[in-house]
Amino acid sequence: MLRYVAGRLVQAAGVVAALAALTFWLLNVVPGDPVRIMQGDMASEEAVAQVRHQMGLDRPVPVQFADWACGILRGDLGTSYAQHKPVAQLMGTAFAHTLRLASGAFALALVVGLVAGVCAALFRGSWADHALMTAAVAGISAPAFWVAIVLQLAFALRLGWLPLSGVTRSHALVLPTAALGLRYAASIARVTRTSLLETMGQDYLRTAVAKGLGWRQAVLRHGLRNALVPIVTLVGTQLGDILAGSVVVESVFGIPGMGSLLVKAIGARDLPLIEGGVMYVALVCTAAYLACDVLYGLIDPRVRVGGRRDT
Repeated sequence: MLRYVAGRLVQAAGVVAALAALTFWLLNVVPGDPVRIMQGDMASEEAVAQVRHQMGLDRPVPVQFADWACGILRGDLGTSYAQHKPVAQLMGTAFAHTLRLASGAFALALVVGLVAGVCAALFRGSWADHALMTAAVAGISAPAFWVAIVLQLAFALRLGWLPLSGVTRSHALVLPTAALGLRYAASIARVTRTSLLETMGQDYLRTAVAKGLGWRQAVLRHGLRNALVPIVTLVGTQLGDILAGSVVVESVFGIPGMGSLLVKAIGARDLPLIEGGVMYVALVCTAAYLACDVLYGLIDPRVRVGGRRDT
């Protein structure tokens, strides 16, 4: 198991390093001068050149990348061009809001999705199965911004139970958590039902029932573990997406999270902030996929023995 985890760690480190180099190179070759954007159209070429020299943007790209990479290793992500604050400070503040939203949305999605999927599989063909899967399809199909606006209209404007937007109140994240989490819960429910139904047709479950174990107990005790691999894959991907910051939900509810911060940085062509945001997304997604690989090895020993999962 240790060798398996070590191999996955090496792969993850290589992916992050490659993404860092590619991101830095692309941001420095695409059209658009961040200094010109900061100085405005009325600034003279001499003033622009002076500022570019002060910021070190007139040096060769490999030299700039080496300085940036060394700064990352020291924990220094640079200073925002637009906001004139350390990138790490800006990202830390935004991450705190995203983490609060993501943790609640992920917990909601996991609990609701697993319970709904297991119930639909156990009562296959019943009215409960049809109702749960209809709700799941509706949840997947409904756009996130539409769900967010409907929740605002119903619970904030009409009923007045919850705040319309913002993060200052303790219960202000209830609506954005529901808007973000229910969509992911619908996907988890459908995958859980499908995976569990495939497992329920295996011979070892019939053997367990023949030995006196109840059918539902056999499914929950033995079948659910073998059905977890595709569920873990989906959950890990969703965790990376949620932690990367939901631009739509954060924008609708006025949450200054990572998604909103990165969008503003792109609009201002704030290169240090964009590079820091991309690195954050890369690290979050890579860590989520790494956690999935480790869970694969714990759930199915064939994965860590062979180094891969046979499909």
